[in-house]
Amino acid sequence: MEKKEYSVEIGGKTLTAMFTDLAEQAQGSVMLKYGETIVLATACMSHDKQKGLGFFNLTVDYAEKFYAAGKILGSRFVRREGRPSETAILASRVIDRTLRPLFDQKMRHAVQIIVTVISVDDNDPTILAVNAASLALMVSNIPWAGPIGCVRIGKYDADNLTINPSQKLREMDEQYKFDLTVCGKDGNINMIEASAHETKEEEIEEALKRASEEITKFENFQKAIAKEIGKEKRVIEIDTVSADSVKLFNEQILPKMEAAIFAGVGKKKIDELHNVWNKLVEDTYPDREDFALEDDLFDGTENKMLHEKAINENKRADGRAMDGLRDLFAQAGGISSILHGSGIFYRGGTHVLSVLTLGGPEDRNLVDGLQLKVEKRFMHHYNFPPYSAGETGRSGFTNRREVGHGALAEKALAMVLPKIADFPYTIRIVSESMASNGSTSQASICASSLALMDAGVPIKAPVAGIAMGLMYESEAKYKILTDIQGPEDHHGDMDFKVAGTREGITAIQLDVKVEGVPIKILGEAMVQSIKARTAILDRIEKEIAKPRADISPNAPKILIIKIKPDQIGMVIGSGGKTIKDIKAQSGAEITVEDDGTVYFTGVGESAGIAKKMVEEMTHEYKPGETLQGEVVKIADFGAFVRLNPFTDGLVHVSELAPFRVNDVRDVVKEGMIVPVRVLKVDMESGKISLSIKAADKDFFKPKS
Repeated sequence: MEKKEYSVEIGGKTLTAMFTDLAEQAQGSVMLKYGETIVLATACMSHDKQKGLGFFNLTVDYAEKFYAAGKILGSRFVRREGRPSETAILASRVIDRTLRPLFDQKMRHAVQIIVTVISVDDNDPTILAVNAASLALMVSNIPWAGPIGCVRIGKYDADNLTINPSQKLREMDEQYKFDLTVCGKDGNINMIEASAHETKEEEIEEALKRASEEITKFENFQKAIAKEIGKEKRVIEIDTVSADSVKLFNEQILPKMEAAIFAGVGKKKIDELHNVWNKLVEDTYPDREDFALEDDLFDGTENKMLHEKAINENKRADGRAMDGLRDLFAQAGGISSILHGSGIFYRGGTHVLSVLTLGGPEDRNLVDGLQLKVEKRFMHHYNFPPYSAGETGRSGFTNRREVGHGALAEKALAMVLPKIADFPYTIRIVSESMASNGSTSQASICASSLALMDAGVPIKAPVAGIAMGLMYESEAKYKILTDIQGPEDHHGDMDFKVAGTREGITAIQLDVKVEGVPIKILGEAMVQSIKARTAILDRIEKEIAKPRADISPNAPKILIIKIKPDQIGMVIGSGGKTIKDIKAQSGAEITVEDDGTVYFTGVGESAGIAKKMVEEMTHEYKPGETLQGEVVKIADFGAFVRLNPFTDGLVHVSELAPFRVNDVRDVVKEGMIVPVRVLKVDMESGKISLSIKAADKDFFKPKS
């Protein structure tokens, strides 16, 4: 095996790039190692152009292999890797969003990046995957405007920035201040994923600057490797639109474009004009099937016009100011009493319905991944049906975009949820995008805040999100846009989603269409977003000022007790028989944690019934305790009294009454309810000695 290795220090640890002939058919490949985490990245491009394709075809796949963690996962009947996990989908999106802007979007050759996790330890394989994909492209013959670099940075167990933290640090949900995945190029930033505990904008900006320093080190590392072993890049012929089509467009369409773009009615007028252009082209070239170049001409002209008007004239498609917010609507509840909580939020033409459901601990989502095996008590799921964009299409299949948007909202909202000890419910929110005209993901955060408060979840504060855009010409000439809508989202240079409370940021996601955005501009955009976020929070709190005092009567009731860990076996019983019997008798669900915490979940009185049964079972009787019990058995030497369904005690004949009792049956009968006092508890055998006369000396009267 041929092998070359190169190393660089990133975040205080050694990163090693290994080049071999293992995947020699790929145009570019590399194994990247960080600690004992190893990923293999490959890059391939189709030999021929794909005809009739109106877009650049980039496919990115992040493949988790169970062997990487030394595990055999899956169901009992299927031990082979199946569909990608949510972690793998989100990792694929991070790689895709980072690499895509650096390709010529007019290229019609398909490019595929596959990153395979070979081995994993305490280091984050996603960060390694992005860097490996960049390096595989750099040494390949695929034309690309890289390299890029990626790091993870945040404040975790201390008030210091840490680069590429260990898994142990990343798990400290209650302690970390913020956690950022940052990708960049040439000192600019082109991708961010972040979660934060109400962090101020200036702290995030400082972290981006520090991240950029490490990214630059890895960029230089890649450039040196590519200079030594990189392949010569292929020269790809880019088709251009014909002079006849340009002439036709300039005469028939261009004079009408500005009025259509800036009609102030969303995309309606410009879409109508686009349809006119499509028909005109089809009629002009009846023998052709591919009109992608003419389509690019229309989009390119619209893009140029939106940029020029925004940058030079402060003009937006719908006439708003650069920091203007569209009309808002908020509704908490009011849909159905069956629902545990709901929220409706409008921001202009973007409309979202979020519905919340409460469950018990048994409803938690078990995530069994390469690095973590955890139970999630909060889930946010996002749906984008075709009708929300006024289109037809496949329904019922969750795509990568929906997974990504759902995860973003989940991160933003998780930061304000109460602790499990204070609110032990499992929470699931489903956000349905009903109408889309710019950033339904951020509208989902707003609608979900309404649903949380409507459901009576005692959140720390409501969260609102806003999408910030950019029209960029140079570092000296640009405009930041608040609350981007359709055309600005499609043609703008960034989609910078910022979510948070009045106190600070809880989540960020950045996508760009340019090679990168200066950190200074991102800082300005974060500051500009505060005004919009505050206005949205004002509207949310006008509808519902704080969480409702009580949860829905249709939601399950959860009661909690704590038992000793050595009592867990008694509660569960042999083969689970005891706990199954309690569930069957009470109708409640019971969850027992390893530390002895027991959760009882049920509707009506069922949780209370189950709780009482377990309390009685695990009650430890102490001398001097007085209570009542039922006589269940009589013997010559005394009477057995049932203290609870699981515990009996003995009242010796001498402890029945303050006078001599010759025959136990003279004073007690089976089924009789009697007062008793605990005299003694044998710690080894568990036997309990009771006294009736000590509990009530007058309970039995001597026979006259």
